[in-house]
Amino acid sequence: MERSPRLTIYHANQCDPKRCTGLKLKRRGLVRLVTKTRFLPKRAVVLNPFSEKAFSPADRERVANFGVVALDCSWEHAEKVLSKQVRGTSRCLPVLLASNPVNYGKATKLTTVEALAAALYIAGFKDEAKKVLSIFTWGHTFFELNAMLLEDYAAAKDSAEVIKIMQNWLGEKH
Repeated sequence: MERSPRLTIYHANQCDPKRCTGLKLKRRGLVRLVTKTRFLPKRAVVLNPFSEKAFSPADRERVANFGVVALDCSWEHAEKVLSKQVRGTSRCLPVLLASNPVNYGKATKLTTVEALAAALYIAGFKDEAKKVLSIFTWGHTFFELNAMLLEDYAAAKDSAEVIKIMQNWLGEKH
């Protein structure tokens, strides 16, 4: 049986600790938290909103072997962190709707846990994706809001196909 992928969060201490999804995952023992980029796993997939390449099922093997890294920091800080050399393979998530109470229904405004769950789901680790979101009262809503998109992304063969699916979806919305 395949083991669950390693989940790592780069935590910049920039959010309200009571509402931080990354800290809650850490308290539950579901993720490893690091505060310096040099402690990120070397060959993991780093969820990087500035990456040119979209996350896709083609990343499954790398996720299974080396894990996924999410960044828990403000957007301004993210650009600074990611402009430095970050270990791992950068991928941006395709467009998904947030289900968290702060940004409900907004495209791409995902919390750290939503980003991790999306990556896990797209890579084929659906049970793990549901597990990380299950500790949040609103977690199930993420899958309800994004059911069709997540299934389509998870069925894509590579990054180019994920981008086509995303563009088709965005085209329908306008």
